[in-house]
Order: sequence, then structure tokens, then C-alpha cells
Amino acid sequence: QVQLEESGGGLVQPGGSLRPSCAAPGSISSIHGMGWSRQAPGKQRELVASIFNDDSVKYVEAVKGRFTNSRDNAENTVYLQMDSIESEDTAVYYCWISLPIGIKWGQGTQVTVSS
Repeated sequence: QVQLEESGGGLVQPGGSLRPSCAAPGSISSIHGMGWSRQAPGKQRELVASIFNDDSVKYVEAVKGRFTNSRDNAENTVYLQMDSIESEDTAVYYCWISLPIGIKWGQGTQVTVSS
């Protein structure tokens, strides 16, 4: 069973920064892509950022220019650098990896934006 280890969420003021990370087991060698989704209270989960094996990266419009998705292939780890955080970014952030057998999800990390 694939277990993803997330960390790095927390409480942040508007305009601040966070850098959640998510590590997949080192034994996995067939990851097609990695990324992050989020679910705000009362809303559906939405895809936030994706990074693929060709290093192409995609973002939801709401975070473009503020969030940066990066990947350490040697460590099977994906990061989400969150800058200029806004109150609308409050959500549980879930990392995911895309494998031949399907999508695997992390347990989620809470990001709360409050002054």
C-alpha cells in the first residue's frame, strides 16, 4: 500500500508563505506526475497544481503567480511553495501521485489563513 507523508501546513497570516511537502516511498519508480489538490469548507475538492515527468507544471488560475509546485525526483517528494497567501486559500491540501495503477492521495494538511 502506498503511503504519502504530508507536512508543512499550518496557520498563516494573509500575505504570508508556507511550503507543504509530500514524500512518496522511495521504492516507487513509476510516478507519472505529482501535485496538490485542496478542499475548502463547503466546497468540492479542486486541483491546484500538477507537475509531470517532462517537468511541465500546471496551476489553477486562482494560484498562478503565487504558488510554485516543484519536485525532487531523487526523494520522490513534491513541494508546494505558497506565497502571497490569501484568505481564500484556506483549505485542506492533499498531495497526490499518479501511478500506472491510479491516483494515490496523501492524508491532507490544513492551511488556515487568518490575521
